[in-house]
Amino acid sequence: MKIATWNVNSIRTRSPQVVNWLEANPVDVLCLQETKVIDQDFPRKTFEELGYHLYISGQKAYNGVAIFSKTPLEDVIIGFTPILGGEQVGEFDAQKRVISGVVAGIRLVNLYVPNGSAVGSEKYTYKLNWLKLLREYLQILQAKPPGNLCVCGDINIALEDRDIHNPEGKEKQIMSSPAERQALQAVLEIGLADAFRKFTSEGGHYSWWDYRTRAFQGNRGWRIDHHYLTMNLYDRAKSCTIDVTPRKQVKPSDHAPVILELD
Repeated sequence: MKIATWNVNSIRTRSPQVVNWLEANPVDVLCLQETKVIDQDFPRKTFEELGYHLYISGQKAYNGVAIFSKTPLEDVIIGFTPILGGEQVGEFDAQKRVISGVVAGIRLVNLYVPNGSAVGSEKYTYKLNWLKLLREYLQILQAKPPGNLCVCGDINIALEDRDIHNPEGKEKQIMSSPAERQALQAVLEIGLADAFRKFTSEGGHYSWWDYRTRAFQGNRGWRIDHHYLTMNLYDRAKSCTIDVTPRKQVKPSDHAPVILELD
């Protein structure tokens, strides 16, 4: 079984690129982030014709998540609220960042973690509080059948220095500050492991490159798109790779797909 995650940075803009990629890489499941479109305007037919069932949660111009699956999903959950309740979640589901469903005995959780803008900003505080909610949400899902979690998406955090092309000054940078790393580590401590690091220990492998600095040409990237697995799935992982091919195209997303293969 192959599961891919990809921040496409607008599904309507990049629909032809996603179609081409799926035709070359017919994964069983594709989890998308930053779709940037309301549900009724999502280009569903294009992907349904490729044999995918679509599950989407979007908003105009910002955020948005979707799951394409060759097999219909069960128990689809959108947002934190169905699990944690509206009183606890409050405003955090106004931004469309979480969608989940079950396929082949695996609970898929597709995330678009807030960026946080700048260390110390209001958006930074929002991000840290969002991650606290995420930990509680995943703990509850882990305790429910089927219990096997594949948590993937644009995590917007480089957990280790080897995940950044140049970690100098990381303490003051968004996506690598100590508080962000600690918050993500707390999420992983419920029993999740990074599938990519099962197979690749060295640095130099990235999934996001800034448009503004021609970072891709110099491979000055960050690894911020991840697959995290509960241990029973981690043991079943056969490979986890980053496909940089779409990033080489004209007007690409600034992210590359990350593909997990399970036994």
